[in-house]
Amino acid sequence: MVVFFNISLVGYLLASIVYFVQLVYRRQLISNIAMSTVIAGFISHTLVIALRSQATGHGPYTTSFEVAVFFAWVLAVIFLFANWKYQIKDLGAFVVPVIFLVFLYATFLSREVVAFPDTEYQALLTLHRTLSILGYAALAMAFAVGCMYLIQEQQVKSKKLGMMFFRMPSLETLDNLNSRVISIGFPLFTLGFITGTMWNMEMTQHSIFSLNMIKVWPFIAGWLIYGLVFFGRLFVGLRGKRAAQFSMAGFATVMLTYFLHV
Repeated sequence: MVVFFNISLVGYLLASIVYFVQLVYRRQLISNIAMSTVIAGFISHTLVIALRSQATGHGPYTTSFEVAVFFAWVLAVIFLFANWKYQIKDLGAFVVPVIFLVFLYATFLSREVVAFPDTEYQALLTLHRTLSILGYAALAMAFAVGCMYLIQEQQVKSKKLGMMFFRMPSLETLDNLNSRVISIGFPLFTLGFITGTMWNMEMTQHSIFSLNMIKVWPFIAGWLIYGLVFFGRLFVGLRGKRAAQFSMAGFATVMLTYFLHV
């Protein structure tokens, strides 16, 4: 597993570098190399998860190491799908570095195998962790797309159309992608919190008011921010720059929640 882990780490690092080069030179060959490197890293990444699950006897969501590796893997899946669906070649320059950083973070975590909690609420815990990780990954994608939108919007506003203006998709394309990703990530994030709260209450036999607010308040802040974007888009036409800014602010609080819980 260690060999495949290192291959994935190097693959994502190289892909991040190549994608930034592609932003500058805009060559199809460079784009193909970047995508091929990501795919190679992803295949190796998938083997890491498979071997880890085989060794532990459960899915990759028990230890901090497993959660980080699974989080990066789900984000890679979302990126590969979005790249295929929307053909946004420059998306990799903003998403793949995030995948690499999460994977790099995993290298500093203990790889000790820990038995999955054997309780009657095991299924609920599995559901909570899976939904939460899926939600985190989708919102990480929204963060990356929000960054792209703000860069592109700034160039349009300044009327100084630099090199990146012609490299990146239109503002409308980025806004639509941001909307679709949040429409998936926010419900998953919400369900992850609900199932986690239910599991905690069942295990401790305490009410919801006994939750550790130091760990919970960043989630509530992030949930409110993403809820504002989600419902704002549905009912009041929130879009564009403001939606992108909220997406980035929400991701900061979501990541704080993630680190407090892992």
